Amino acid sequence: MTKITEIKPIRTRVNGTWVIVKVLTDQPGLYGIGSASDHYRAKTVIAAIETIAPLLIGRDVSQIEDIWQSVYTSGYWRNDSIINTVQAGIDMALWDIKGKEANMPVYQLLGGVCRSAVPAYAHAGGNDLAELEDDVRRYMEEGYQVIRCQLGPYGGGGFIEGAKAGQPQNGRDLPRVFDDEAYLENIPAMFAHLRDKLGFGVKLTHDVHEHLRPHNAVALAKLLEPYRLFFLEDLLSPEQVHWYRQVRQQCTTPQAMGELFINPHEWTPLITERLIDFVRVRVSKGGGITNCRKIAHLCEWFGVHTAWQEGGDNDPVNQMAAVHLDLVSWNFGIQEENHFAPEEYDLFPGHARLEGGYLYANEQPGLGIDIDEAKAAALLDPDRAAKSMFMAEDRRVDGTVVRP
Repeated sequence: MTKITEIKPIRTRVNGTWVIVKVLTDQPGLYGIGSASDHYRAKTVIAAIETIAPLLIGRDVSQIEDIWQSVYTSGYWRNDSIINTVQAGIDMALWDIKGKEANMPVYQLLGGVCRSAVPAYAHAGGNDLAELEDDVRRYMEEGYQVIRCQLGPYGGGGFIEGAKAGQPQNGRDLPRVFDDEAYLENIPAMFAHLRDKLGFGVKLTHDVHEHLRPHNAVALAKLLEPYRLFFLEDLLSPEQVHWYRQVRQQCTTPQAMGELFINPHEWTPLITERLIDFVRVRVSKGGGITNCRKIAHLCEWFGVHTAWQEGGDNDPVNQMAAVHLDLVSWNFGIQEENHFAPEEYDLFPGHARLEGGYLYANEQPGLGIDIDEAKAAALLDPDRAAKSMFMAEDRRVDGTVVRP
């Protein structure tokens, strides 16, 4: 019986926002790694790993489900983003170990592949329609079949210059404000332009990033129906997901949701009532491979596809865990791509390979990815890592915060 001897957090990236869990065992040289990154709460995650570790020291590494359940209930209150992240990092590491013991990739342990590689969607952007069109064409030439389209930052197309927005005299003097009606005007116009120039051969998506009031979110989904999106992403905030019933009743625009989900009560009704088409939970926020495998199975029986979330703040270990799930899930839909800097890739030998719009795993045992701890430590800038990170705020003309 192989036992856990240590659970070690490794903090890296220049700004310290990546946390990699390393689970060591009593077998010489046998360990596993997993992703426990949280862009805004890295130090909190590390403290939680160190708090939970004593519960698992001496446990049998083969008992992945039992360990998952132990961590799940270890703090009595559950389904919070920090413990989910810790739980996921440990879970990925245990699957990595199991694969190494079996001398098989994790995707083989999970039943074998359903596809040769993992289609990914690109992130195209531009400050105006011409720039965006050029960026979409660039990704099309690289081989991407699905491309996300954004006008500038999240909420782009909905921003008005603060000086022209009519802010209150005692207001915050914001340089820009978000306006629902501007967004409803400009985003359909964006897709009208792209379809006119590019046709319907390329599949297009868009991320609303929960910026709209619920009734305007329904209106946007209806307005975009003629442009046949591959999906419309995060149309509603987690607090307003019941509005997906109104969306479904009024249009056929496919819906992708779940980037902020951490609780099964958030995604289960949307899946079982067939109110969304793609679930976008991040593997490290959904509890790891063990739990996201269960989410994928639930989705399969209700005609919902997976589109595990990545994003620029994510790390190559979480990406690799997603790729293993993508390879074995019949109801896989699309994978969000992620580009990393050369010096970041250099930390993780065996990382997934992104080429021509596809992600490729390798045939190494376990997750197939490792971490160079010396390079990880060298990349970290202590001064930048000491600074707290916060989600950027957009506001409406009266100063109200827009929930991302």
